[in-house]
Amino acid sequence: MLLALHEIWPEAPLYTAVYDPDGAPWAKVFDVRWSFLQHFPFAKSHHEFYPWLTPLAFQSFNFDDYDVVLSVTSAEAKNLITKPHTLHVCYCLTPTRYLWSGYKAYQMYPSGSIIEKISQKTLARFAPTLRSWDMYASTRPDHYIAISDHVGDRIHKYYHRRVEKTIYPPVDTDFFVPDNHQKNNRPSYYLLVSRLVSYKRIDMIIDAFNELGWPLVVIGDGWAKQKLIAQSNRNIRFIGGYLTDRELLQYYQGCRAFVFSGDEDFGIVAAEAQSCGKPVIAYKESGIGEIVKNGKTGELFTKQSADGIKEALIASEEKEYNPFACRTNAIRFSKIRFKEEVKQTISDLWQSYL
Repeated sequence: MLLALHEIWPEAPLYTAVYDPDGAPWAKVFDVRWSFLQHFPFAKSHHEFYPWLTPLAFQSFNFDDYDVVLSVTSAEAKNLITKPHTLHVCYCLTPTRYLWSGYKAYQMYPSGSIIEKISQKTLARFAPTLRSWDMYASTRPDHYIAISDHVGDRIHKYYHRRVEKTIYPPVDTDFFVPDNHQKNNRPSYYLLVSRLVSYKRIDMIIDAFNELGWPLVVIGDGWAKQKLIAQSNRNIRFIGGYLTDRELLQYYQGCRAFVFSGDEDFGIVAAEAQSCGKPVIAYKESGIGEIVKNGKTGELFTKQSADGIKEALIASEEKEYNPFACRTNAIRFSKIRFKEEVKQTISDLWQSYL
């Protein structure tokens, strides 16, 4: 998403609370400017240790020389302060998840790691104060753009703000393509690509596949990984280590279907799978529900449970999904479309702001 924005405005600097150049090599094309938080212990790898300082980090930036500032955030970046001559547009990934829509999930489904337990206790203690700060920060943007209608509903619910427009994030549909040389035999494994953290509810997928005995490949890393591995039977395989984009593409191309159980803000991995011509089985009350055409390019389950996932998987077994229909469905999320929509929307908002 940020790289696509860079293609629209290549000279625009990128402001961030902390910056780890080794962890984000893609950002080397930017003029990156970081805050005072950069120099705090562990901040580059565990900024969640400083929930009370991150909002101040964004407030410390000076944007007096800019006509327009675009904050891309699911949390603190909307705290930035602009003068009346500067338009602030927030491209909102979701209202701060750990304070609002995802608060209960963070508390109810710990991964068991010491770091997450410390973060949970800290959050529980400071949540009321942090929510007050977040509500106040939500008034600072002049306009909101949402990454999905699902997120737009949350913005209205939690921030009581109007969403100017929904602009879906960009999917590299030129790279994520079907394998036209694939043999006609039906693929055997199902695929899950995700950060392995508790609120993604991957445990439910593991339970469903344990009961079915069907092959599942899991790609991703996170605090919950070891717990999920221990929970899994032999039919579930976790891919370790770093994967290149090309290797990830091959897993998409080789799977029978993509499976996801979490309440995603949008779900770009599901759109990538569709772009590769693959059906998606996912939770309906999620951003992915806006991606999948139920019954045509995948199956959407309404019960966020292992039983709900099993029912959708069994239903999918009885169908043959058209790869071309899945691929065509994903084209509407292309990077070209994203760039055109963002550029036009920001231009229109700036003209009305003058």
